[in-house]
Amino acid sequence: MIRTMIVDDDALVRLGLADLLEADPGVTLVAQAADGLQAVEQATAHRVDVALVDVRMPRMDGITATARLRALPHPPRVITLTTFDLDEYVYNALAAGADGFLLKDSDPADILRAVHLVAAGSAMLHPTAARRLIDRYHHTARPQATAAQARIERLTPREREVLSLLADGATNADIASRLGMRESTVKAHVSRILIGLGVSNRVQAALLARDAGLHADGA
Repeated sequence: MIRTMIVDDDALVRLGLADLLEADPGVTLVAQAADGLQAVEQATAHRVDVALVDVRMPRMDGITATARLRALPHPPRVITLTTFDLDEYVYNALAAGADGFLLKDSDPADILRAVHLVAAGSAMLHPTAARRLIDRYHHTARPQATAAQARIERLTPREREVLSLLADGATNADIASRLGMRESTVKAHVSRILIGLGVSNRVQAALLARDAGLHADGA
């Protein structure tokens, strides 16, 4: 059972998301919060696996809340769910540790799929956000690309193979199938990759890989 929390200052949005989550037999709603401060309090009081977090809220915004949530001893995974797909929201949310970025007008099935994917250790980005990130990292300054390549060189050849598939959006199950591994072995590789790259989640690892020009077709 995936334990979830909704963080949004709009009571109607919270109600709609609550109805959506509670209709999924694999998901349970354990907490709600109207701002970032309440979110941190609720996540400290309850074990939360996945938090759906709005960006624009009073007292503490969603970007700051995401960073605070990810810094907890037992951090929930975070999906940023917002009305706005502004570039700075996308970049800042992912830099703060979010594992997903969706718009509130996303199909309800996509929101539920994101909850399950993120809970399993994968990531999910709204297509618009994904395109913007790819466009940005296609125009990365050379010094930043060189730094990313240096960090990737710390990895073993097998870890670089896993990272290249991860960067192309493959799930752990996809990677296991492509490389002839057990899924548990892939999870172990991903954990070592995150440590080796000094990043907190697979989204940041994927962005760093794209920054360095690492792709499955050219790994």
